[in-house]
Amino acid sequence: MKQTEPQKDRERLYLEVSTVNGAVSLPLHSSIVLFLLSYTECSSFHVYLVTDQADVLPSLSGLVPEGLVVSEVRRDELPGLVRMCRLPAALEPDVCFCRAGLAVVLRHIIQSVCQLTPGRKDVASLLGFKNTCLKACAEVSQWTRLCELDIPSAVEEHLRNPEDQMCRLPAAILNLEKRLGEPVKVHNDDKIRRQKLQQQKKSDSKLKGPGTEMESHPNESHPGVELSAALAKLSADAVPSPSTRERSDIRKVKTTDLPELEHVFAEGLYFTLTDVVLLPCIHQYLVSLQKHTPCTLSNLPLLLRWYQRVQELPSVLRAAKDCGMALLSLSMTDPCPPQTEAPLPSGADQEGPKLKQEPFIGGPRPTLTKLQENGIDAVYSAHPCPSWTVDWESLPAAVNPTEGKMSDARAVRKQQQLNNLVAMVTELAHPGHTVVDFCSGGGHVGIVLAYTLPKCQVILIENKEESLVRARDRSAQLGLTNIGFIQTNLDYFTGNFNIGVALHACGVATDMVLDRCLQARAGFVISPCCYGFIQNTLKFNFPKSARFAETLSYKEHMILCRFADQTAVSLPSERRLIGKRCMGLVDLDRSWAAETHGYSVRVMTMVPEGCSPKNNMLVGIPTR
Repeated sequence: MKQTEPQKDRERLYLEVSTVNGAVSLPLHSSIVLFLLSYTECSSFHVYLVTDQADVLPSLSGLVPEGLVVSEVRRDELPGLVRMCRLPAALEPDVCFCRAGLAVVLRHIIQSVCQLTPGRKDVASLLGFKNTCLKACAEVSQWTRLCELDIPSAVEEHLRNPEDQMCRLPAAILNLEKRLGEPVKVHNDDKIRRQKLQQQKKSDSKLKGPGTEMESHPNESHPGVELSAALAKLSADAVPSPSTRERSDIRKVKTTDLPELEHVFAEGLYFTLTDVVLLPCIHQYLVSLQKHTPCTLSNLPLLLRWYQRVQELPSVLRAAKDCGMALLSLSMTDPCPPQTEAPLPSGADQEGPKLKQEPFIGGPRPTLTKLQENGIDAVYSAHPCPSWTVDWESLPAAVNPTEGKMSDARAVRKQQQLNNLVAMVTELAHPGHTVVDFCSGGGHVGIVLAYTLPKCQVILIENKEESLVRARDRSAQLGLTNIGFIQTNLDYFTGNFNIGVALHACGVATDMVLDRCLQARAGFVISPCCYGFIQNTLKFNFPKSARFAETLSYKEHMILCRFADQTAVSLPSERRLIGKRCMGLVDLDRSWAAETHGYSVRVMTMVPEGCSPKNNMLVGIPTR
């Protein structure tokens, strides 16, 4: 670990340091990032430890891998974009492009290593099949939420109060134990499952002789084929095994009758980024359990088996030692007597929102009638500037949405949509304001705003790296200096701003943007989309407003959402009118909920209406 002066050409990596009663420690998110840096042997980042007190590095000796360039920085000295995010965060040398959040930063480290050393197949494999490991954001993926948020939070809560949790296991830990027992599905698993069947038949013939019976050990697991496939994948110089034709009796077995594959690592057969995330968490949790409640280990047989298997990898052992993790050697079967009563699940069965909506029968008319009988119907405000337009002809080509490689007809519709949003933002914005373009995609909204509002700072937030990089390249062509880019999930953005804008934020993303604007007491201009994807989540329940909730059930509200998506131009005009009415009602519910937070909200229609089938716009300003 080398402490040195900042180097302008290095990408900066900011990690949090905790200080409790004068004691310095690393939060789990910081420990996980450092473990990955060691595992991948990545030294291309300048690591900054964010602290509220000076000289913390000596206290962290042995926890920060050797070979890293490390400095300390006070929280009030962080660059602007980093200060707006929850850590960890990575900042590019030009300080206008920031990546924040655990999964986003970890994936970026892996991609950086692969770019610098293309031959590191062991590192590339961490991103899993089609490079999708932990790519889906925690707002929509229960698995990402479990690994990125729930388990680190549960372990840190346990470490703060280990004595208070003697009789119960955290829900997140129980959830992981349950997942480790589920059947494994991998690409081309049919071949591996046939190999497993063949192995089982060989074992049967060797161990089961005439007149004898095999002794059953239900708690033991020997996934020989799975383990061989997993270790072969990790070997840097592995070559494909020669294809051998299975026995005829094996080939004839139906796929549905083949044995299920067992977990070797967290996501199935292969060691991935998920294992890297989980190991520092589970290690600290097991160390604490062994000290305080060792008998509880008997309730986590699959987790213990996983913990022992990851230790079979030399790179894991090396990185663990480099980060001061003395991995435990635990027995698969705990010597404590079995408990008569299982630990309290503490909500383990509540794995989060179900992705499937409740089924319903019939159309929207009964629900619309019910609302109308209670004096509720869609209400649209008049558009304050229906003829206003951006002067597209006078703008540089890089500002125009035609740069986004779309058809001419779609580009015209996109221009019309942008006219509406830019008009509303211009109405609300003042010099010195910060405007945030949420779910920014390729930057169609944010780049126009940055160009037309040069005295405002514009921040683009998007979780898809490819889209945000395109936006950055477009803004570089224009030489914009009042624009910044943050690749992150919405939960990791914590900065203050004056106006939030989002064009076609899908489903509950609209509600997440609204919530973030309300927290910041910021004005908002939002065009919702994908109403059919709206559903209850950990953060939001529908209907949102008291008056709607008194009138409609969740199921009835979902009927509105489902039919609010029936506005495509290819549909009959009567159905489109019903869809537009349902859209207005869903957004009316949203606007009434926002008004209880001290906002004045207008629901209006973009002009011309044909610019998009999803042509609603919510415009709100704080009134107190």
